[in-house]
Amino acid sequence: MRMRPLAVDALIVAALTGVALLLGPEAARQGHHPLDATAYALVVLVHLPLVLRSRAPVVVCCVVHATWLVYITAGYWSVVCSFGPMLAVYTVASVRAPRVSVACAALMGGVWIYAGAVAHTHDWSSVAGQALVYPAMLWRFGTLARRAAELARQLRREQAERARREVAEERGRIARELHDVVAHHLSVISVQTGLARFVFDTDRRTTRSALDTIEATGKEALEELRRMLMVLRAADDGAPTGPMPGLARLAEMTDRLRSGGTRVALTVEGTERDLAPGVELCAYRVVQEALTNVLKHAPGASAQVRLTYEAHQVTVSVTDDGQGVIPARVGTGGGHGLPGMRERAKLYGGQIDIGPQDRGGFAVRLVLPTSARAPQQGDDTTT
Repeated sequence: MRMRPLAVDALIVAALTGVALLLGPEAARQGHHPLDATAYALVVLVHLPLVLRSRAPVVVCCVVHATWLVYITAGYWSVVCSFGPMLAVYTVASVRAPRVSVACAALMGGVWIYAGAVAHTHDWSSVAGQALVYPAMLWRFGTLARRAAELARQLRREQAERARREVAEERGRIARELHDVVAHHLSVISVQTGLARFVFDTDRRTTRSALDTIEATGKEALEELRRMLMVLRAADDGAPTGPMPGLARLAEMTDRLRSGGTRVALTVEGTERDLAPGVELCAYRVVQEALTNVLKHAPGASAQVRLTYEAHQVTVSVTDDGQGVIPARVGTGGGHGLPGMRERAKLYGGQIDIGPQDRGGFAVRLVLPTSARAPQQGDDTTT
């Protein structure tokens, strides 16, 4: 379970305060005034504001140094309370601009010099060196942390923007494909309407079959149109003009991969039947992208493609036995294909699971509901 920042800061403050309290008895052995109850109270007060360092870093830094000044002015050993000011300076440097953090680092150096003067030190070179080196190192480390955080935020923004572009591009491709699918439906309706008109008075059975096909195809066309209206189609002169691939071409795809040296097997379960062209296209593209990922990220692995026809849905899965998982294969924005898979599944009301398997390898599983009855092979009669 991830801890909240305030809880983390509280634990850090508790640890620093504990170290400072344990260091307190060392003051007398170093020739300084022994710490009494007032000194220990000031030690706690120096560190306590650091609990809020993430919310108000500059204010906390000033309060910590002011309390530290009171502690030093009282004649106590300054080193005992130095951990809190060090953390405060680092925090400011990690979240604020250099013009602010440099001033806080200089404040710490000045307090350190003041502590040497109060203690009547004779080794000013050591005090000056510490007053310069400690704040400079803390400022440098904090600045590096701030830059790393900025780069991480910029990377997340770029990844989110890239994911949005990929989804938009995929929606454009889906819209073009749906256009061709709807054109196919309208062509079937036109042919069947002509057939029904031609045999209306002479062959009632053929007429009824043609009307049934028109009804089923019209329902599918309306579903495709409804889905297409949900997609923002990008203007592109390179829209595909050939027929849309379907599940019948999965064997052709796997044969082509096997001829290239990839071990891939295709298993078909259930009674094969014609589905809505858009559903078949969605399943085909997901299998195609999953097998492409096997070639890219798990070279040498064997793959299993399983197609299952059920009463009200069709399931396709692609699994491989590759060693290890490439992070780009499982992230939402790491590759061009994964956002497209999810977008296609969402568009057709399906569910898709993408991720590593417990026993090793990778798996993609898509479940798509089947829509209105597709035209049967014997129904599509042309004139």
